[in-house]
Amino acid sequence: MNTITAPALLDRDGLLDRAIRRIAGVWRDMASSVSQDEDEGIAAQMRACLSGPGGEISARNRTAKLAQAYLGLDEAGRTEFLRILAGFDSDPSALDAVYAAVQAASDPTERAAATAALRRALEPPRLRLLTQFTTIPDGVKFLVDLRAFLLTRARGDKLLTALDSDLRMLLASWFDVGFLELRRIDWDSPAALLEKLVGYEAVHEIRGWRDLKNRLDADRRCYAFFHPRMPTEPLIFVEVALVKGLSGSVQALLDERAPVVDNGAADTAIFYSISNCQRGLSGISFGNFLIKRVLEVLGPEFRNLKTFSTLSPIPGFRRWLDRKLEAAEPGLLTEAEAAALRAQAPEGETGPAALAALLARRGWPREPAAAKALEPVLVRLCAVYLLHEGNGTRAADPVAHFHLSNGARIERINMLADTSEKGVKESAALMVNYLYDPARIEQYHEDYAGAGRRNASTVVRKLARA
Repeated sequence: MNTITAPALLDRDGLLDRAIRRIAGVWRDMASSVSQDEDEGIAAQMRACLSGPGGEISARNRTAKLAQAYLGLDEAGRTEFLRILAGFDSDPSALDAVYAAVQAASDPTERAAATAALRRALEPPRLRLLTQFTTIPDGVKFLVDLRAFLLTRARGDKLLTALDSDLRMLLASWFDVGFLELRRIDWDSPAALLEKLVGYEAVHEIRGWRDLKNRLDADRRCYAFFHPRMPTEPLIFVEVALVKGLSGSVQALLDERAPVVDNGAADTAIFYSISNCQRGLSGISFGNFLIKRVLEVLGPEFRNLKTFSTLSPIPGFRRWLDRKLEAAEPGLLTEAEAAALRAQAPEGETGPAALAALLARRGWPREPAAAKALEPVLVRLCAVYLLHEGNGTRAADPVAHFHLSNGARIERINMLADTSEKGVKESAALMVNYLYDPARIEQYHEDYAGAGRRNASTVVRKLARA
């Protein structure tokens, strides 16, 4: 019988370590054919990869040996490996010469030739070396994982930042959405893939085998993007629930005891979790394309679906609100809100202090009176946060920015929508429905991307003005 490791024991690092061990075994035989005189330091091995003797097979074997050497290093060794790799930069004297030729060019033909030579001279040898890794088995996955480690070391280091810029550019071109394949993941998918789904889920933890089965039931869908050079590794996946009407509680949505919805009766698709799977692809966006592709798949399959919406967290809301409360910002609460909160807060606490005291009380979502007093305050302030906070053209909340830039509108703010510890801590137990209207996605995208306009339902707009 297939089993899935408990989520507490199965994290991304565990998946990464297992993949590395498998890859290392593939390369061992290739590396063994490299002559011992090439078994030198890392820099010498890199030079050999760039200009060593022999043909294509010899070059691949040397690259496999270099990759195997990297995997055999500890963290300090891998950092030094990356610094050595970053040092294979463009030749300054060659750049000076070709730049002078560009400046000296007297006609368009000469300038075109000199500019082409400048572009070639600007390309650092490390780019060729990085590209060589794609010639060995699982080389693309190796580079994705290498960048995942690089990102932990590059901040504040100009040399490693330059290397990351080169590697990110390569990965962005290789992982263009046109090369990606959309696949559905269901209960009949390979156990190894289901195991990865558990480990990569980043929004709502999958608590075990039954929880996963519930998320892949007949009234659910899960889709992921895959790359042909990483066919068993999901890049990003989205979980969808087919329901009646907008969902306002993730706990209800994920309740394993809830009856399965008849797909013929479902009129709404709720996108309730989107998880990026590969740290090394950070900064290379797939989510906007994934949602639109899934809309294209679901529409023809379920003609009765009229509404496409998310049920999304608001991870920046509590941080924003806590700053407002700490500053005791004047005018934060209306008189009616302050009075309702004062009745539930500890004696003597008023205004923002009363709100802060209530939110600090552990278990307040399970106290009906406290939740009733908090609801109008939190929902209104959340509407203000989503519609007005940010730098003018970009919403402060990262999830809001993601969906608004993808062409969604803010449809509804839900109280007690995520009562998990994480949901209370980050979003004050609130969640948002972002509505995707296929007929208006492009218009809403242009509104936000061009002018920073945040489209929202009339109800949410009235809340933000209250």
